[in-house]
Amino acid sequence: MSELSRRVLVAIVAAPVALGLIWLGGAPLAALAASLSAIASWEFYRIARAAGHAPLVPLGVGIAAILPLVVHAVQLGLVQPGVAPIVLVPLVVMGATLWARGADGRPLGAASSTVLGVLYTAAPLSFAYALRYHRFAIGDMAGALMVIVPVVLTWASDTGAYFSGRLIGGRKLMPTVSPGKTVAGAIGAVVATVLATWALTRGVLMPQAQLAFTPLGTLLFGVIVSVVAQIGDLVESLLKREAGVKDSGTLFPGHGGVLDRLDSVFFVLPVAWVLYDLLLIPAPSAFGGGAP
Repeated sequence: MSELSRRVLVAIVAAPVALGLIWLGGAPLAALAASLSAIASWEFYRIARAAGHAPLVPLGVGIAAILPLVVHAVQLGLVQPGVAPIVLVPLVVMGATLWARGADGRPLGAASSTVLGVLYTAAPLSFAYALRYHRFAIGDMAGALMVIVPVVLTWASDTGAYFSGRLIGGRKLMPTVSPGKTVAGAIGAVVATVLATWALTRGVLMPQAQLAFTPLGTLLFGVIVSVVAQIGDLVESLLKREAGVKDSGTLFPGHGGVLDRLDSVFFVLPVAWVLYDLLLIPAPSAFGGGAP
């Protein structure tokens, strides 16, 4: 089976499962985020070890898996919202490092890489749950779309970069980090994401969720999401280049690991949450008006 065939097969199986869990929300979505966080953090620690660090892998993976479940507990009212869980992470890790690494076990690097693994993977993925229950998400359809839209825009950015980079080529964007990426690809990614934002707003958000962006909001949302998505992709490339590894894992045949598939999503989800607060407006049709 060719690499393209494997990619298509994985997408056909994985996409409906992910969409279904996003639609269900609640415990199923929290379980999905927890599972992906655990795998992604393990892949991150694999890269960190290859780069010469010594993270506390079982502890980091465990915390990464728990964090989305804590967000779910907050949503249910079982835990009071606050920054305490995030503050406790480095304290727990540093305390564990005292016994697990000692003075001769490079404790600073061990603790730092362990904490970074949690903050890089589980913390952003927890925003999938936060987006599902965003204050503008009235009903299951709106909640699901609040998660799906930034994910689809991430794919649009990646697709735009791929085709414009292949068709136009030209100057490299950051050759020391990712030799295949070009400036033309980066610009194409932004254009594709802005167009996709406009299409999703008019075709999905307005009729199904009664939400919209102003024309300026559409432009800002698309540009920022694309730029952030590309930064996320480059960051993972930078980490892999330091470690000398090609893929973060082999979970998805033809796609690599969870980090390889979600590197941009890690950056996009929390940024989308902020942009929704700043840019989303009720769709004019909800008040009987015309389209913006």
